Amino acid sequence: MNSIIHLENIQKSYFMGKMELKVLKGISLDIYKNEYVALMGPSGSGKSTLMNIIGCLDSPTGGKYILNGQDVSRMQDNDLAEVRNKEIGFVFQQFNLLPRLTALENVALPLIYSGMSRKLRNERAMHVLELVNLTDRSHHKPNELSGGQCQRVAIARALVNDPSLILADEPTGNLDTSTSYEIMNIFGEIHSRGNTVVLVTHEPDIANYAGRIVRLRDGNVESDELNAAKGNLATSDTR
Repeated sequence: MNSIIHLENIQKSYFMGKMELKVLKGISLDIYKNEYVALMGPSGSGKSTLMNIIGCLDSPTGGKYILNGQDVSRMQDNDLAEVRNKEIGFVFQQFNLLPRLTALENVALPLIYSGMSRKLRNERAMHVLELVNLTDRSHHKPNELSGGQCQRVAIARALVNDPSLILADEPTGNLDTSTSYEIMNIFGEIHSRGNTVVLVTHEPDIANYAGRIVRLRDGNVESDELNAAKGNLATSDTR
């Protein structure tokens, strides 16, 4: 089986003058099509740095990263930007919606760069808003939406380009418990439709929605296990 993400001895260092700070010390990992993986670890474990490399927001200092058959570890910024737009849908803790645009316009925004007509952009955006049950709020701006609704708009925006990978960074960090479970159930639906999902979180109950949990510590993989508890929260806490 071919992996969507193949990380081979990924290293990342930051330099402050002559001092080298090693953040990732040799991460090797494969994530396959339609997997649902949670990356966990305490503050300083390297999970945010690893997420930035997986998301092509940063490049490794050493090692190899193959994303969907392309070696992105040596790409220049312009090429990385193109890969990000085509291959990866991002969902962030802060939503990152443009306040002056409606939900529909925020979702359609990534399609502008593909040269698609306005009519087709709006049709595609409405389709993914329907997937997150938000068509009735499509013409509302972010300040007219709840936190959970804003995150659903952000999820729809991540889906609009039909990416091979959905990357979610602490997607429930700004939400209350009940809304967090609603959002995680949406990720479950996205995964069940065939998407590959990588979730970065420090919360064990959120990680339990994933089928596999990779724990980092001090820049290394501490453990990589299938999650026997998957689904427990979805069946018990959201009734």
